[in-house]
Amino acid sequence: MKLSPSIAALIDSLRHLPGVGPKSAQRMTLHLLERDRDGAQQIAEAIEMALAKVKNCDRCRNFTELDVCEICADPRRDAATLCVVEAPADVMAIEQSGGFRGHYFVLMGHLSPIDGIGPEQLGLDTLCDRFVEGGIEEVILATNPTVEGEATAYFISQKAKDAKVKVTRIAHGVPLGGELEYTDSSTLAHALTGRTVVGE
Repeated sequence: MKLSPSIAALIDSLRHLPGVGPKSAQRMTLHLLERDRDGAQQIAEAIEMALAKVKNCDRCRNFTELDVCEICADPRRDAATLCVVEAPADVMAIEQSGGFRGHYFVLMGHLSPIDGIGPEQLGLDTLCDRFVEGGIEEVILATNPTVEGEATAYFISQKAKDAKVKVTRIAHGVPLGGELEYTDSSTLAHALTGRTVVGE
Protein backbone atom coordinates (compact mmCIF):
# COMPACT_ATOMS: atom_id res chain seq x y z
CA MET A 1 0.00 0.00 0.00
CA LYS A 2 1.36 3.41 -0.98
CA LEU A 3 1.09 5.95 1.84
CA SER A 4 0.66 9.67 1.37
CA PRO A 5 4.03 11.51 1.46
CA SER A 6 3.14 13.31 4.72
CA ILE A 7 2.24 10.10 6.55
CA ALA A 8 5.33 8.31 5.24
CA ALA A 9 7.53 11.24 6.33
CA LEU A 10 6.06 11.20 9.86
CA ILE A 11 6.57 7.44 10.17
CA ASP A 12 10.20 7.79 9.02
CA SER A 13 10.74 10.69 11.46
CA LEU A 14 9.42 8.74 14.45
CA ARG A 15 11.85 5.92 13.66
CA HIS A 16 14.66 8.24 14.81
CA LEU A 17 13.49 7.59 18.39
CA PRO A 18 15.40 4.80 20.20
CA GLY A 19 13.60 1.48 20.26
CA VAL A 20 11.00 2.55 17.70
CA GLY A 21 10.79 0.25 14.69
CA PRO A 22 8.63 0.54 11.57
CA LYS A 23 5.49 -0.99 13.15
CA SER A 24 5.70 1.15 16.30
CA ALA A 25 6.29 4.29 14.24
CA GLN A 26 3.28 3.44 12.08
CA ARG A 27 1.09 2.88 15.18
CA MET A 28 2.19 6.18 16.72
CA THR A 29 1.58 8.07 13.48
CA LEU A 30 -1.92 6.67 13.00
CA HIS A 31 -2.79 7.26 16.67
CA LEU A 32 -1.72 10.91 16.53
CA LEU A 33 -3.53 11.58 13.26
CA GLU A 34 -6.67 9.62 14.12
CA ARG A 35 -7.19 10.24 17.83
CA ASP A 36 -4.85 12.89 19.24
CA ARG A 37 -4.13 15.74 16.86
CA ASP A 38 -3.92 18.16 19.83
CA GLY A 39 -1.27 15.92 21.37
CA ALA A 40 0.60 15.81 18.06
CA GLN A 41 0.58 19.62 17.96
CA GLN A 42 1.92 19.80 21.52
CA ILE A 43 4.71 17.36 20.65
CA ALA A 44 5.62 19.35 17.53
CA GLU A 45 5.71 22.64 19.46
CA ALA A 46 7.72 21.15 22.35
CA ILE A 47 10.31 19.68 19.95
CA GLU A 48 10.58 22.97 18.07
CA MET A 49 11.03 24.93 21.32
CA ALA A 50 13.61 22.51 22.70
CA LEU A 51 15.64 22.60 19.48
CA ALA A 52 15.60 26.41 19.54
CA LYS A 53 16.41 26.91 23.23
CA VAL A 54 18.39 23.92 24.57
CA LYS A 55 22.19 24.07 24.31
CA ASN A 56 25.22 22.79 26.21
CA CYS A 57 26.31 24.29 29.53
CA ASP A 58 29.58 26.23 29.16
CA ARG A 59 31.01 24.46 32.23
CA CYS A 60 29.77 20.86 32.20
CA ARG A 61 28.30 20.38 28.68
CA ASN A 62 24.97 19.12 30.08
CA PHE A 63 21.76 20.25 28.37
CA THR A 64 20.39 23.60 29.57
CA GLU A 65 18.70 26.76 28.35
CA LEU A 66 21.22 28.89 30.28
CA ASP A 67 24.89 29.67 29.61
CA VAL A 68 25.74 27.88 32.88
CA CYS A 69 23.30 25.20 34.08
CA GLU A 70 21.53 25.20 37.45
CA ILE A 71 23.83 22.53 38.92
CA CYS A 72 27.05 24.35 38.01
CA ALA A 73 25.62 27.65 39.28
CA ASP A 74 24.42 26.21 42.62
CA PRO A 75 26.77 27.49 45.39
CA ARG A 76 25.58 24.72 47.74
CA ARG A 77 27.18 22.00 45.61
CA ASP A 78 30.75 20.75 46.13
CA ALA A 79 32.81 22.23 43.27
CA ALA A 80 35.88 20.22 44.38
CA THR A 81 34.25 16.92 43.35
CA LEU A 82 33.62 16.32 39.66
CA CYS A 83 31.69 13.33 38.30
CA VAL A 84 32.38 12.47 34.64
CA VAL A 85 29.49 10.78 32.81
CA GLU A 86 28.77 9.83 29.20
CA ALA A 87 25.29 11.35 28.75
CA PRO A 88 22.69 13.73 30.23
CA ALA A 89 20.58 10.66 31.14
CA ASP A 90 23.41 9.59 33.48
CA VAL A 91 23.22 12.95 35.29
CA MET A 92 19.46 12.47 35.72
CA ALA A 93 19.97 8.95 37.12
CA ILE A 94 22.62 10.08 39.63
CA GLU A 95 20.57 13.12 40.68
CA GLN A 96 17.51 10.93 41.28
CA SER A 97 19.60 8.74 43.60
CA GLY A 98 20.22 11.78 45.81
CA GLY A 99 23.67 10.48 46.74
CA PHE A 100 25.90 13.03 45.00
CA ARG A 101 26.26 16.75 45.68
CA GLY A 102 29.22 17.65 43.48
CA HIS A 103 29.49 18.89 39.92
CA TYR A 104 29.39 17.00 36.61
CA PHE A 105 31.12 16.88 33.26
CA VAL A 106 29.08 15.32 30.45
CA LEU A 107 31.10 13.78 27.62
CA MET A 108 28.14 13.28 25.25
CA GLY A 109 29.59 9.91 24.26
CA HIS A 110 32.75 7.84 24.68
CA LEU A 111 36.02 7.38 22.83
CA SER A 112 35.43 5.38 19.67
CA PRO A 113 38.13 5.86 17.01
CA ILE A 114 36.29 3.57 14.59
CA ASP A 115 33.34 6.01 14.67
CA GLY A 116 35.60 9.07 14.47
CA ILE A 117 34.98 10.04 18.11
CA GLY A 118 38.20 11.24 19.70
CA PRO A 119 39.10 13.48 22.66
CA GLU A 120 38.10 16.65 20.77
CA GLN A 121 34.52 15.47 20.18
CA LEU A 122 34.11 14.70 23.89
CA GLY A 123 35.42 18.05 25.12
CA LEU A 124 38.33 16.38 26.88
CA ASP A 125 40.56 19.39 26.23
CA THR A 126 38.10 21.49 28.28
CA LEU A 127 38.03 18.83 31.01
CA CYS A 128 41.83 18.68 31.18
CA ASP A 129 41.96 22.50 31.40
CA ARG A 130 39.72 22.27 34.47
CA PHE A 131 42.13 19.78 36.06
CA VAL A 132 45.03 22.16 35.50
CA GLU A 133 43.09 25.25 36.68
CA GLY A 134 42.92 23.74 40.17
CA GLY A 135 39.98 23.58 42.54
CA ILE A 136 39.08 19.98 41.65
CA GLU A 137 40.25 17.58 44.36
CA GLU A 138 38.55 14.40 43.12
CA VAL A 139 37.26 13.24 39.75
CA ILE A 140 34.77 10.36 39.85
CA LEU A 141 34.73 8.33 36.64
CA ALA A 142 31.15 7.17 36.00
CA THR A 143 31.44 6.03 32.39
CA ASN A 144 29.63 2.85 31.39
CA PRO A 145 31.31 -0.53 32.02
CA THR A 146 31.78 -1.19 28.29
CA VAL A 147 35.05 -1.52 26.38
CA GLU A 148 34.67 2.06 25.11
CA GLY A 149 33.60 3.36 28.52
CA GLU A 150 36.59 1.73 30.22
CA ALA A 151 38.98 3.13 27.57
CA THR A 152 37.50 6.59 28.06
CA ALA A 153 37.82 6.30 31.85
CA TYR A 154 41.46 5.20 31.51
CA PHE A 155 42.30 8.15 29.22
CA ILE A 156 40.71 10.64 31.65
CA SER A 157 42.35 9.03 34.68
CA GLN A 158 45.82 9.48 33.15
CA LYS A 159 45.15 13.18 32.46
CA ALA A 160 43.78 13.72 35.96
CA LYS A 161 46.74 11.95 37.59
CA ASP A 162 49.15 14.10 35.55
CA ALA A 163 47.41 17.14 37.07
CA LYS A 164 47.69 15.58 40.57
CA VAL A 165 43.91 15.14 40.89
CA LYS A 166 42.60 12.17 42.89
CA VAL A 167 40.78 9.68 40.63
CA THR A 168 38.05 7.25 41.71
CA ARG A 169 35.79 4.93 39.71
CA ILE A 170 32.17 4.12 40.56
CA ALA A 171 31.63 0.53 41.67
CA HIS A 172 30.16 -1.94 39.20
CA GLY A 173 28.80 -5.18 40.53
CA VAL A 174 25.96 -7.20 41.93
CA PRO A 175 22.86 -5.02 42.49
CA LEU A 176 21.33 -4.73 45.96
CA GLY A 177 18.80 -7.53 46.34
CA GLY A 178 20.28 -9.43 43.41
CA GLU A 179 21.20 -13.12 43.49
CA LEU A 180 24.53 -14.41 42.19
CA GLU A 181 23.03 -17.23 40.13
CA TYR A 182 21.03 -14.70 38.07
CA THR A 183 23.88 -12.20 37.62
CA ASP A 184 25.65 -12.20 34.25
CA SER A 185 29.31 -13.23 34.11
CA SER A 186 30.61 -9.81 33.03
CA THR A 187 28.93 -8.11 36.03
CA LEU A 188 30.34 -10.77 38.37
CA ALA A 189 33.83 -10.28 36.91
CA HIS A 190 33.58 -6.51 37.57
CA ALA A 191 32.34 -7.17 41.11
CA LEU A 192 35.25 -9.51 41.88
CA THR A 193 37.83 -7.14 40.40
CA GLY A 194 36.46 -4.19 42.39
CA ARG A 195 36.15 -6.03 45.72
CA THR A 196 36.92 -4.14 48.93
CA VAL A 197 38.20 -5.14 52.36
CA VAL A 198 35.40 -5.68 54.91
CA GLY A 199 35.50 -3.28 57.82
CA GLU A 200 37.28 -0.42 56.07
